[in-house]
Amino acid sequence: MQNPLTTGINTTNAPDANGRFGEFGGSYIPPELQTVMDEVTDAYRQIVQDPAFLTELSDLLHHYVGRPSPVYYAKRLSEAVGGAQIYLKREDLNHTGAHKINHCIGEVLLAKRMGKKKVIAETGAGQHGVALATAAALLGLECDIYMGAVDIKKEAPNVSRMKILGATVVSVERGTKTLKDAVDAAFEAYLEDPVDQIYCIGSVVGPHPFPMMVRDFQAVVGIEARKQIQEMTDALPDAVVACVGGGSNAMGIFSAFLDDKEVKLYGVEPAGKGLDTPLHAATITKGKPGILHGFKSLLLQDESGEALPVYSIASGLDYPGVGPQHSFLHTIGRVIYESATDREAVEAFYGLSRMEGIIPALESSHAVAHAIKLAQSMDKEQVILVNLSGRGDKDIDYVLEHYPLVDYEVNGSNGNGFKEFLAHIKEK
Repeated sequence: MQNPLTTGINTTNAPDANGRFGEFGGSYIPPELQTVMDEVTDAYRQIVQDPAFLTELSDLLHHYVGRPSPVYYAKRLSEAVGGAQIYLKREDLNHTGAHKINHCIGEVLLAKRMGKKKVIAETGAGQHGVALATAAALLGLECDIYMGAVDIKKEAPNVSRMKILGATVVSVERGTKTLKDAVDAAFEAYLEDPVDQIYCIGSVVGPHPFPMMVRDFQAVVGIEARKQIQEMTDALPDAVVACVGGGSNAMGIFSAFLDDKEVKLYGVEPAGKGLDTPLHAATITKGKPGILHGFKSLLLQDESGEALPVYSIASGLDYPGVGPQHSFLHTIGRVIYESATDREAVEAFYGLSRMEGIIPALESSHAVAHAIKLAQSMDKEQVILVNLSGRGDKDIDYVLEHYPLVDYEVNGSNGNGFKEFLAHIKEK
Protein backbone atom coordinates (compact mmCIF):
# COMPACT_ATOMS: atom_id res chain seq x y z
CA MET A 1 0.00 0.00 0.00
CA GLN A 2 1.51 3.32 -1.11
CA ASN A 3 1.88 5.99 1.54
CA PRO A 4 0.67 9.32 0.06
CA LEU A 5 3.17 11.19 2.25
CA THR A 6 6.02 9.65 0.28
CA THR A 7 4.45 9.15 -3.15
CA GLY A 8 7.19 9.14 -5.78
CA ILE A 9 9.95 8.77 -3.18
CA ASN A 10 12.18 5.69 -3.06
CA THR A 11 12.55 4.78 0.59
CA THR A 12 15.01 1.94 -0.20
CA ASN A 13 13.96 -1.31 1.44
CA ALA A 14 11.91 0.79 3.78
CA PRO A 15 11.16 -1.17 5.86
CA ASP A 16 9.91 -4.76 5.60
CA ALA A 17 6.87 -6.03 7.51
CA ASN A 18 9.00 -6.49 10.62
CA GLY A 19 10.32 -2.94 10.50
CA ARG A 20 13.76 -3.95 9.25
CA PHE A 21 16.11 -2.20 6.87
CA GLY A 22 18.33 -5.13 5.96
CA GLU A 23 19.69 -6.38 9.30
CA PHE A 24 18.86 -3.13 11.09
CA GLY A 25 15.74 -1.82 12.77
CA GLY A 26 13.05 -4.11 14.12
CA SER A 27 11.45 -3.92 17.55
CA TYR A 28 13.19 -5.14 20.71
CA ILE A 29 10.73 -4.20 23.44
CA PRO A 30 8.70 -5.95 26.19
CA PRO A 31 5.65 -7.89 24.96
CA GLU A 32 3.20 -5.58 26.73
CA LEU A 33 4.70 -2.57 24.97
CA GLN A 34 4.82 -4.41 21.64
CA THR A 35 1.04 -4.72 21.74
CA VAL A 36 0.76 -0.95 22.13
CA MET A 37 3.37 -0.40 19.40
CA ASP A 38 1.39 -2.59 17.02
CA GLU A 39 -1.61 -0.35 17.69
CA VAL A 40 0.48 2.68 16.79
CA THR A 41 1.60 0.98 13.56
CA ASP A 42 -1.97 0.10 12.60
CA ALA A 43 -3.21 3.61 13.41
CA TYR A 44 -0.42 5.18 11.36
CA ARG A 45 -1.12 3.01 8.32
CA GLN A 46 -4.80 3.96 8.53
CA ILE A 47 -4.40 7.72 8.90
CA VAL A 48 -1.98 8.10 6.00
CA GLN A 49 -4.73 6.76 3.76
CA ASP A 50 -7.34 9.08 5.29
CA PRO A 51 -8.00 12.14 3.07
CA ALA A 52 -9.20 14.16 6.08
CA PHE A 53 -5.95 13.52 7.97
CA LEU A 54 -3.79 14.30 4.95
CA THR A 55 -5.74 17.53 4.32
CA GLU A 56 -5.37 18.64 7.93
CA LEU A 57 -1.64 17.82 7.95
CA SER A 58 -1.05 19.64 4.66
CA ASP A 59 -3.00 22.67 5.84
CA LEU A 60 -1.01 22.93 9.08
CA LEU A 61 2.33 22.46 7.33
CA HIS A 62 1.48 25.26 4.92
CA HIS A 63 -0.40 27.81 7.03
CA TYR A 64 1.12 27.11 10.45
CA VAL A 65 4.65 25.76 9.88
CA GLY A 66 5.26 27.92 6.82
CA ARG A 67 6.02 25.30 4.20
CA PRO A 68 7.45 25.11 1.67
CA SER A 69 10.69 26.34 3.19
CA PRO A 70 12.87 28.06 0.56
CA VAL A 71 16.10 26.94 -1.05
CA TYR A 72 18.65 29.77 -0.97
CA TYR A 73 21.82 30.25 -3.02
CA ALA A 74 24.66 31.16 -0.63
CA LYS A 75 26.50 33.36 -3.13
CA ARG A 76 29.04 35.05 -0.83
CA LEU A 77 29.87 31.81 0.94
CA SER A 78 30.31 30.02 -2.39
CA GLU A 79 32.60 32.76 -3.70
CA ALA A 80 34.69 32.75 -0.51
CA VAL A 81 35.07 28.99 -0.51
CA GLY A 82 35.74 28.56 -4.23
CA GLY A 83 34.71 25.49 -6.19
CA ALA A 84 31.13 24.24 -6.13
CA GLN A 85 28.09 26.46 -5.57
CA ILE A 86 26.43 26.00 -2.17
CA TYR A 87 22.65 26.08 -1.75
CA LEU A 88 20.79 25.86 1.55
CA LYS A 89 17.43 24.20 2.23
CA ARG A 90 16.14 26.65 4.85
CA GLU A 91 14.48 24.45 7.47
CA ASP A 92 15.65 27.05 9.98
CA LEU A 93 12.83 29.28 8.71
CA ASN A 94 10.09 26.89 9.83
CA HIS A 95 7.93 27.86 12.80
CA THR A 96 9.93 26.83 15.93
CA GLY A 97 13.19 27.14 13.98
CA ALA A 98 13.99 23.65 12.76
CA HIS A 99 12.84 20.61 10.81
CA LYS A 100 11.50 18.91 13.97
CA ILE A 101 8.07 20.55 13.65
CA ASN A 102 7.41 18.49 10.48
CA HIS A 103 7.11 15.18 12.30
CA CYS A 104 5.83 16.64 15.57
CA ILE A 105 2.71 17.95 13.87
CA GLY A 106 2.18 14.49 12.34
CA GLU A 107 2.83 12.61 15.59
CA VAL A 108 0.51 14.79 17.67
CA LEU A 109 -2.23 14.52 15.06
CA LEU A 110 -1.77 10.74 15.26
CA ALA A 111 -1.92 10.84 19.07
CA LYS A 112 -5.14 12.83 18.98
CA ARG A 113 -6.72 10.42 16.48
CA MET A 114 -5.79 7.56 18.83
CA GLY A 115 -7.47 9.27 21.76
CA LYS A 116 -4.26 9.88 23.73
CA LYS A 117 -4.29 12.50 26.48
CA LYS A 118 -0.58 13.22 26.67
CA VAL A 119 2.51 13.19 24.45
CA ILE A 120 5.97 12.64 25.91
CA ALA A 121 9.40 12.88 24.35
CA GLU A 122 13.11 13.27 24.86
CA THR A 123 15.12 16.23 23.62
CA GLY A 124 18.80 17.08 23.35
CA ALA A 125 19.22 20.50 21.78
CA GLY A 126 15.64 21.31 22.71
CA GLN A 127 14.35 21.72 19.16
CA HIS A 128 12.29 18.53 19.25
CA GLY A 129 11.02 19.48 22.69
CA VAL A 130 9.97 22.93 21.53
CA ALA A 131 8.34 21.52 18.39
CA LEU A 132 6.40 18.87 20.30
CA ALA A 133 5.33 21.37 22.97
CA THR A 134 4.18 23.67 20.18
CA ALA A 135 2.16 20.96 18.44
CA ALA A 136 0.66 19.82 21.76
CA ALA A 137 -0.41 23.37 22.59
CA LEU A 138 -1.89 23.79 19.13
CA LEU A 139 -3.89 20.56 19.29
CA GLY A 140 -4.78 20.58 22.99
CA LEU A 141 -2.75 17.72 24.49
CA GLU A 142 -0.60 17.58 27.63
CA CYS A 143 3.15 17.36 27.06
CA ASP A 144 6.11 16.10 29.12
CA ILE A 145 9.67 16.62 27.82
CA TYR A 146 12.63 14.70 29.27
CA MET A 147 15.94 16.53 28.95
CA GLY A 148 19.40 15.89 30.39
CA ALA A 149 20.48 18.32 33.09
CA VAL A 150 23.59 19.23 31.09
CA ASP A 151 21.48 20.11 28.05
CA ILE A 152 18.98 22.06 30.16
CA LYS A 153 21.79 24.37 31.24
CA LYS A 154 23.32 24.51 27.77
CA GLU A 155 20.08 25.15 25.88
CA ALA A 156 18.33 27.49 28.33
CA PRO A 157 16.37 29.50 25.70
CA ASN A 158 14.64 26.36 24.44
CA VAL A 159 13.84 25.23 27.97
CA SER A 160 12.10 28.57 28.55
CA ARG A 161 10.16 28.16 25.31
CA MET A 162 8.92 24.72 26.30
CA LYS A 163 7.72 25.98 29.67
CA ILE A 164 5.97 28.99 28.13
CA LEU A 165 4.20 26.62 25.71
CA GLY A 166 2.83 24.65 28.66
CA ALA A 167 5.11 21.60 28.61
CA THR A 168 6.54 20.04 31.76
CA VAL A 169 10.32 19.81 31.42
CA VAL A 170 11.68 16.85 33.39
CA SER A 171 15.38 17.16 34.26
CA VAL A 172 17.30 13.88 33.87
CA GLU A 173 20.11 13.78 36.43
CA ARG A 174 21.63 10.35 35.82
CA GLY A 175 24.42 9.08 33.59
CA THR A 176 25.94 11.72 31.34
CA LYS A 177 22.81 13.86 31.83
CA THR A 178 22.46 14.26 28.05
CA LEU A 179 20.38 12.87 25.18
CA LYS A 180 20.84 9.12 25.67
CA ASP A 181 19.80 9.40 29.31
CA ALA A 182 16.79 11.53 28.36
CA VAL A 183 15.67 8.80 25.94
CA ASP A 184 16.06 6.19 28.71
CA ALA A 185 13.91 8.26 31.07
CA ALA A 186 11.23 8.92 28.46
CA PHE A 187 10.96 5.22 27.59
CA GLU A 188 10.55 4.37 31.29
CA ALA A 189 7.79 6.95 31.63
CA TYR A 190 6.07 5.53 28.55
CA LEU A 191 6.14 2.01 30.03
CA GLU A 192 4.31 3.30 33.11
CA ASP A 193 1.28 4.34 31.03
CA PRO A 194 1.30 3.37 27.34
CA VAL A 195 -2.50 3.63 27.15
CA ASP A 196 -3.19 7.31 27.83
CA GLN A 197 0.06 8.70 26.47
CA ILE A 198 2.29 8.17 23.47
CA TYR A 199 6.04 8.55 23.14
CA CYS A 200 6.68 10.86 20.18
CA ILE A 201 10.26 9.90 19.36
CA GLY A 202 12.32 12.81 18.08
CA SER A 203 14.25 11.14 15.28
CA VAL A 204 14.32 8.14 12.92
CA VAL A 205 15.24 5.87 15.84
CA GLY A 206 13.44 3.58 18.26
CA PRO A 207 11.34 0.48 17.63
CA HIS A 208 9.20 0.09 14.51
CA PRO A 209 7.19 2.05 13.33
CA PHE A 210 9.03 5.20 14.48
CA PRO A 211 12.02 5.10 12.07
CA MET A 212 9.54 4.73 9.20
CA MET A 213 6.96 7.16 10.52
CA VAL A 214 9.34 10.01 11.37
CA ARG A 215 11.08 9.60 8.02
CA ASP A 216 7.76 9.75 6.20
CA PHE A 217 6.74 12.97 7.95
CA GLN A 218 10.18 14.45 7.17
CA ALA A 219 10.10 13.37 3.50
CA VAL A 220 8.40 16.68 2.69
CA VAL A 221 11.85 18.30 3.00
CA GLY A 222 13.32 16.20 0.21
CA ILE A 223 10.22 16.38 -1.98
CA GLU A 224 10.31 20.19 -1.85
CA ALA A 225 14.08 20.50 -2.19
CA ARG A 226 14.32 18.23 -5.24
CA LYS A 227 11.76 20.33 -7.10
CA GLN A 228 13.19 23.67 -5.92
CA ILE A 229 16.82 23.00 -6.82
CA GLN A 230 15.83 21.87 -10.31
CA GLU A 231 13.79 25.03 -10.80
CA MET A 232 16.77 27.14 -9.69
CA THR A 233 19.58 25.35 -11.52
CA ASP A 234 17.82 23.32 -14.24
CA ALA A 235 19.47 20.19 -12.84
CA LEU A 236 19.74 17.93 -9.85
CA PRO A 237 22.47 18.78 -7.33
CA ASP A 238 25.79 17.00 -7.53
CA ALA A 239 25.80 16.45 -3.78
CA VAL A 240 23.36 16.66 -0.86
CA VAL A 241 24.76 17.17 2.64
CA ALA A 242 23.05 16.86 6.03
CA CYS A 243 24.15 16.41 9.64
CA VAL A 244 23.46 13.06 11.32
CA GLY A 245 22.81 12.36 14.99
CA GLY A 246 19.72 10.19 15.09
CA GLY A 247 19.30 11.33 11.51
CA SER A 248 15.78 12.66 10.90
CA ASN A 249 16.70 15.76 8.91
CA ALA A 250 19.11 13.74 6.78
CA MET A 251 16.59 10.99 6.02
CA GLY A 252 14.04 13.67 5.19
CA ILE A 253 16.15 15.23 2.46
CA PHE A 254 17.98 12.07 1.32
CA SER A 255 14.73 10.20 0.67
CA ALA A 256 14.00 12.22 -2.46
CA PHE A 257 17.40 11.53 -4.06
CA LEU A 258 18.01 7.84 -3.32
CA ASP A 259 17.08 6.81 -6.87
CA ASP A 260 19.35 9.48 -8.42
CA LYS A 261 22.62 7.60 -8.47
CA GLU A 262 24.44 10.60 -9.95
CA VAL A 263 23.66 12.59 -6.77
CA LYS A 264 26.15 11.88 -4.00
CA LEU A 265 24.67 11.90 -0.50
CA TYR A 266 26.77 12.86 2.53
CA GLY A 267 25.79 12.40 6.16
CA VAL A 268 27.99 14.34 8.59
CA GLU A 269 28.51 12.97 12.08
CA PRO A 270 30.00 14.82 15.08
CA ALA A 271 33.73 14.15 15.44
CA GLY A 272 33.77 16.23 18.63
CA LYS A 273 37.30 16.66 19.97
CA GLY A 274 38.58 14.14 17.42
CA LEU A 275 37.89 10.59 16.27
CA ASP A 276 41.10 9.49 17.99
CA THR A 277 39.60 10.49 21.35
CA PRO A 278 36.55 9.17 23.21
CA LEU A 279 34.97 12.63 22.91
CA HIS A 280 32.89 12.19 19.76
CA ALA A 281 29.55 10.73 18.62
CA ALA A 282 30.50 9.36 15.19
CA THR A 283 28.28 6.29 15.39
CA ILE A 284 28.52 5.06 11.81
CA THR A 285 32.20 5.89 11.49
CA LYS A 286 33.28 4.11 14.68
CA GLY A 287 30.33 1.95 15.77
CA LYS A 288 29.31 -1.68 15.34
CA PRO A 289 25.91 -3.43 15.29
CA GLY A 290 24.06 -3.41 18.59
CA ILE A 291 20.65 -2.88 20.21
CA LEU A 292 19.60 0.33 21.94
CA HIS A 293 16.20 1.82 22.79
CA GLY A 294 14.28 -0.97 21.13
CA PHE A 295 16.03 -1.18 17.73
CA LYS A 296 19.15 -2.61 16.13
CA SER A 297 21.61 -0.29 14.45
CA LEU A 298 25.23 0.75 14.49
CA LEU A 299 26.13 1.71 18.04
CA LEU A 300 29.08 3.11 19.94
CA GLN A 301 29.45 0.46 22.62
CA ASP A 302 31.85 -1.18 25.02
CA GLU A 303 32.97 -4.83 24.99
CA SER A 304 29.82 -5.92 26.83
CA GLY A 305 27.53 -4.19 24.34
CA GLU A 306 26.60 -1.27 26.61
CA ALA A 307 26.27 2.12 24.93
CA LEU A 308 29.32 4.31 25.48
CA PRO A 309 29.16 7.89 26.76
CA VAL A 310 29.35 10.19 23.75
CA TYR A 311 30.07 13.86 23.20
CA SER A 312 29.36 16.65 20.73
CA ILE A 313 29.29 20.41 20.92
CA ALA A 314 25.81 20.02 19.38
CA SER A 315 23.39 18.60 21.94
CA GLY A 316 21.13 17.25 19.19
CA LEU A 317 23.92 15.05 17.83
CA ASP A 318 25.36 13.47 21.00
CA TYR A 319 23.59 10.13 20.70
CA PRO A 320 25.45 6.77 20.70
CA GLY A 321 23.15 5.22 18.08
CA VAL A 322 21.77 6.24 14.70
CA GLY A 323 18.61 5.59 12.68
CA PRO A 324 18.56 2.03 11.29
CA GLN A 325 17.95 3.18 7.74
CA HIS A 326 21.16 5.20 7.92
CA SER A 327 23.05 2.08 8.98
CA PHE A 328 21.52 0.22 6.04
CA LEU A 329 22.35 2.99 3.55
CA HIS A 330 25.93 2.97 4.85
CA THR A 331 26.13 -0.81 4.44
CA ILE A 332 25.02 -0.73 0.81
CA GLY A 333 27.20 2.31 0.08
CA ARG A 334 24.41 4.65 -1.05
CA VAL A 335 25.27 7.36 1.49
CA ILE A 336 28.80 8.46 2.39
CA TYR A 337 29.18 9.21 6.09
CA GLU A 338 31.83 11.75 7.05
CA SER A 339 32.43 13.76 10.22
CA ALA A 340 33.23 17.29 11.39
CA THR A 341 34.94 18.35 14.60
CA ASP A 342 33.69 20.91 17.10
CA ARG A 343 36.25 23.37 15.79
CA GLU A 344 35.11 22.94 12.20
CA ALA A 345 31.47 23.31 13.22
CA VAL A 346 32.16 26.56 15.09
CA GLU A 347 34.13 27.91 12.12
CA ALA A 348 31.14 27.15 9.89
CA PHE A 349 28.79 28.69 12.49
CA TYR A 350 30.68 31.99 12.46
CA GLY A 351 31.47 31.80 8.76
CA LEU A 352 27.88 31.40 7.58
CA SER A 353 26.80 34.11 10.00
CA ARG A 354 29.33 36.59 8.59
CA MET A 355 29.08 35.64 4.93
CA GLU A 356 25.30 35.26 4.59
CA GLY A 357 23.69 36.77 7.68
CA ILE A 358 22.36 33.32 8.67
CA ILE A 359 23.13 31.98 12.15
CA PRO A 360 22.89 28.18 11.91
CA ALA A 361 22.27 25.67 14.68
CA LEU A 362 25.45 23.93 15.82
CA GLU A 363 23.96 20.69 14.50
CA SER A 364 23.50 22.17 11.03
CA SER A 365 26.95 23.76 11.25
CA HIS A 366 28.46 20.28 10.94
CA ALA A 367 26.82 19.92 7.52
CA VAL A 368 27.93 23.41 6.47
CA ALA A 369 31.50 22.60 7.57
CA HIS A 370 31.63 19.51 5.39
CA ALA A 371 30.05 21.34 2.45
CA ILE A 372 32.83 23.95 2.69
CA LYS A 373 35.51 21.27 2.47
CA LEU A 374 33.66 19.35 -0.24
CA ALA A 375 33.12 22.44 -2.41
CA GLN A 376 36.85 23.08 -2.65
CA SER A 377 37.33 19.69 -4.31
CA MET A 378 34.62 20.32 -6.93
CA ASP A 379 34.25 22.44 -10.06
CA LYS A 380 32.48 25.81 -9.91
CA GLU A 381 29.71 24.52 -12.21
CA GLN A 382 28.75 21.87 -9.67
CA VAL A 383 26.12 22.28 -6.96
CA ILE A 384 25.96 21.24 -3.31
CA LEU A 385 22.61 21.28 -1.52
CA VAL A 386 22.89 21.53 2.29
CA ASN A 387 19.99 20.83 4.61
CA LEU A 388 20.18 23.74 7.05
CA SER A 389 18.14 21.87 9.63
CA GLY A 390 17.85 24.57 12.28
CA ARG A 391 18.69 28.09 13.36
CA GLY A 392 21.26 28.98 15.99
CA ASP A 393 19.28 31.17 18.39
CA LYS A 394 19.52 28.42 21.00
CA ASP A 395 23.32 28.23 20.67
CA ILE A 396 24.48 31.85 20.61
CA ASP A 397 25.12 32.28 24.35
CA TYR A 398 26.95 28.95 24.59
CA VAL A 399 29.13 29.67 21.57
CA LEU A 400 30.07 33.17 22.68
CA GLU A 401 30.96 31.90 26.16
CA HIS A 402 33.03 28.90 25.09
CA TYR A 403 34.28 29.94 21.65
CA PRO A 404 34.80 33.73 21.89
CA LEU A 405 34.52 35.81 18.75
CA VAL A 406 37.98 37.24 19.30
CA ASP A 407 39.45 33.82 18.54
CA TYR A 408 37.80 33.83 15.12
CA GLU A 409 37.99 37.47 13.99
CA VAL A 410 41.49 37.02 12.66
CA ASN A 411 41.35 39.80 10.08
CA GLY A 412 38.70 42.13 11.45
CA SER A 413 35.00 42.42 10.72
CA ASN A 414 32.72 42.13 7.67
CA GLY A 415 33.57 38.49 7.15
CA ASN A 416 37.22 39.00 6.22
CA GLY A 417 38.30 36.65 8.97
CA PHE A 418 36.52 33.81 7.20
CA LYS A 419 39.50 33.50 4.86
CA GLU A 420 41.44 32.30 7.87
CA PHE A 421 38.74 29.75 8.62
CA LEU A 422 39.18 28.35 5.12
CA ALA A 423 42.94 28.27 5.49
CA HIS A 424 42.57 26.33 8.74
CA ILE A 425 40.22 23.81 7.10
CA LYS A 426 42.58 23.37 4.14
CA GLU A 427 45.44 22.62 6.55
CA LYS A 428 43.40 19.74 7.97
